[in-house]
Amino acid sequence: MLENISSVKVSGGWHKQYTHSSQSTHCTMRFAVFLPPGASEANKVPVLYWLSGLTCTDENFMQKAGAFKKAAELGIAIVAPDTSPRGENAPNEDSYDFAQGAGFYVNATQAPYNTHFNMYDYVVSELPALIEQHFPITSTKAISGHSMGGHGALMVALKNPTAFVSASAFSPIVNPIECPWGVKAFTGYLGNDKALWKQYDSCELMKNAEQAHYLPMLVSQGDADGFLQEQLKPENLVAIANKKGYPLTLEMQAGYDHSYFFISSFIDQHLLFHHQFLTA
Repeated sequence: MLENISSVKVSGGWHKQYTHSSQSTHCTMRFAVFLPPGASEANKVPVLYWLSGLTCTDENFMQKAGAFKKAAELGIAIVAPDTSPRGENAPNEDSYDFAQGAGFYVNATQAPYNTHFNMYDYVVSELPALIEQHFPITSTKAISGHSMGGHGALMVALKNPTAFVSASAFSPIVNPIECPWGVKAFTGYLGNDKALWKQYDSCELMKNAEQAHYLPMLVSQGDADGFLQEQLKPENLVAIANKKGYPLTLEMQAGYDHSYFFISSFIDQHLLFHHQFLTA
């Protein structure tokens, strides 16, 4: 059962927040949806799923990215889930980069996280089914995200190339098995089986991608991002894409950091990128 907890008109459309009881995470989840002007049962629209980064909720992108005006113009809905399970029953740590606020979009196998931290299933299966059932939104979808959510977006797209028409990311963690954030999260959620880690690593997934299922991808990265060298490593993914002929475009942007100032500066470009495939 969906519960509408907020509804605000913006750019001629509507931004709405909902809560529901999730079968994937076994807790109450919250998500936000932007419906562009004219979206109706008689005029269903395609959708961009946005996955946010560490410490974020559904609110960060919706309030800071400045995406509504262009999404309204293009007739694209946007859905932003939370980044993890929440609540007293979901285990938590005193750490910004693990547990609540840091689900990493995996299905955890390790106790006590394996009951609730099934964000992969939530994002890939449960949430899209819910959205398509209750909103004037088609099954034609793209996916994007930032940082940890950029990892999630590229990884989910690579694992489900027929479910999405395109993927993009801002400042993504592209090779989590080779960076501190990823190693910490994967150890905690998945244990020490590094073969399982590779199933959620975009670099490893792209190595095994079949040409028939290549998906257009756009990555934007600021060269003044303090996490660039230690955590993000976009050059690792680019090297694989170049070797395989994978349709990935990396755009390095001079002077930009890891913040939503960066995202808001280039979100229109990403929406236009997705629009060409969402309406093809």
